[in-house]
This record gives sequence, structure tokens and C-alpha cells, in this order.
Amino acid sequence: MDLDAYVAEHRGEWRRLAVLSRKFKLNAGEADELVLLYQRVATQLSVVQSRTPDPALVAELSGLVLTARSALTGPSRFDWNSIPRFFVHDLPLSLYRARRWWVACGLSFCLVGGIMIAWVAGDPGVARAFGLSEADIEELVGGAFTGYYSEFLPQNFGLQVWANNAFLAAMCLASGVLVLPPVLLLWSNAVSIGLVGGVMVGAGHGDTFFMWIAPHGFLELTAIFVAAGIGMRMGWAWVEPGPVLTRAQSLAAAAKQGMVGTVGLVGVLAISALLEAFLTPSPLPLIVRDFIGFGVWCAFIGYVWILGSRAARPITTDQPL
Repeated sequence: MDLDAYVAEHRGEWRRLAVLSRKFKLNAGEADELVLLYQRVATQLSVVQSRTPDPALVAELSGLVLTARSALTGPSRFDWNSIPRFFVHDLPLSLYRARRWWVACGLSFCLVGGIMIAWVAGDPGVARAFGLSEADIEELVGGAFTGYYSEFLPQNFGLQVWANNAFLAAMCLASGVLVLPPVLLLWSNAVSIGLVGGVMVGAGHGDTFFMWIAPHGFLELTAIFVAAGIGMRMGWAWVEPGPVLTRAQSLAAAAKQGMVGTVGLVGVLAISALLEAFLTPSPLPLIVRDFIGFGVWCAFIGYVWILGSRAARPITTDQPL
């Protein structure tokens, strides 16, 4: 089957169904048209799935069919079963669909941070060029880095960390529609972390740097990457809306799904703040702290990949209205 020709032939029906599905009130003729188009597009989705399973097109048509089905069945009243569904289906699906974006953010961040660490560690003059005096470097190496985590009461420190990270995540999300601002925010943070890490490594305290940042850093940084990835995915939905939706519809759909991930990030950032405030400065052996932090991060990644991939499987179209 020629996919391009098939899309060109039916694009008008798909766009019309998208318009009717989002219309608040329908007259009798529009309601009949909605039912007819729903049945046609559901059949077309089956054809695409069986003959030319293009992932992007299948995802767009699946979302269109689900939206039309919701319009036909009407809004449902809240029930408590929607809460576990949010955590088991909606949230992991939102994070999973943005995975390529936030994984790319994470890899790029690590690359920039690693280069920065190597550069600063190999040339002491670099740190001074970035504004660190000899006194600053001596203070950082002499205990300021580790003392930062126990300077305040854990509950106060945790709240401050959560607020700071939530603000950074919100900036990444809000500016993501422009695509470039989250890149600049991540770049700035990668350079800052690389600068501190380079000073510590250059002074022979690289093990202290990595082992103290690991208990909370895995989850904390991943949450920031996810926020940036969701934001940039929304921006790209406007740039490349696909064959079915208009730019505005594509952006609205990506933003709606992105908001689900945003709600989940509030909890993820809270957990990372608890780790940073209570686990990182705890008297437990460093290796135990690192193991716990890494385990929490693995649990999060497994949650997204296992439940998200399951939720992302194409819907079947033989379900009754």
C-alpha cells in the first residue's frame, strides 16, 4: 500500500473528525457525521495497522479514534478508579512518549558536563576564567561541597531544593514551545555542574564529588531532563504536526499529554528532594547511599518503560461504543 497516497486520500476525513470531536455542541447532522467518520477512521486505523504499521501515523489515528469515541460516549463522571489509572496508564504513557526527547537531553547534558569536568580538571586556569578565585576553590575542596547538604535542617533544605528544581522544570516546560530555551537552560546547568566537578576532580576529590551527588542526582537530573524533553516535544508538535492534525491541534494534543507528565514530575521532584535532604547527608556508608539512590532511579526508569510501553500499544478498534 502506498502510504502517502492513502494519507492524501483520507486526510480530509481525519481533519473533519478532529474538528467534530472537539466541538462543544453538535446538531443532528453533525452528530450523524461524527458517528460515520468515527466508524470510517476506526476501519482505516485497522488497515494501517495491518498493512503499513507506521508508528507515527498509528499513534495519531489512535488518538483521533479515542477522542472521537469520548465525544460520542459523552463525559464520564469522576470515579476513584481514575486515580490508579492515572498512575498505571496515563502518567507512564505521557513520559514514555516523550522518551526520545528526554533521553537525548540527558545524553547531551552528560556529554557537556563530562567535557567541562575534563577541561577544568586538566587546566586550573579555566576555573579562574569562570570567576572562581583561589579562595573559592580552596573552600569548595575543603568541605563546602559536602557541607552544603547538611548546612540547614533537612526539612527546610528539602523544601528549598524541591522549589528550586520545580522552578527549573517549569521554566523548561513553559519555554519548550520555542524549543531553544530548554537547551540553553540545560547547557547552563551542565556547565555549572561540570565546573564544580572539574574543580573537585582536579584537586583529587573526584570520588567525593561523584559519590555525594549520586544518591539524589540520578533522579533529580532525570526529572529535569524529562521536563525539558516534554517541553521541546510540545514545540516540535507545532513545527512538525504530521499528516492528520493542524499545527494548533497538534500543539494542543501534545500540551494536553504533556500536562499529565508535568503533574507526575511534581511527585518525582519531591522524591528527589527527600533523597537530597535526608539520604545524601545521612550517616549511612556512601556506597549504601549511592545504591539506594540508584535503585530509586532504576525503579522510575522501569516504571516508565514497562508501564509506558504497555500503555502505548495500539488500541484495538473492535470495542463497542
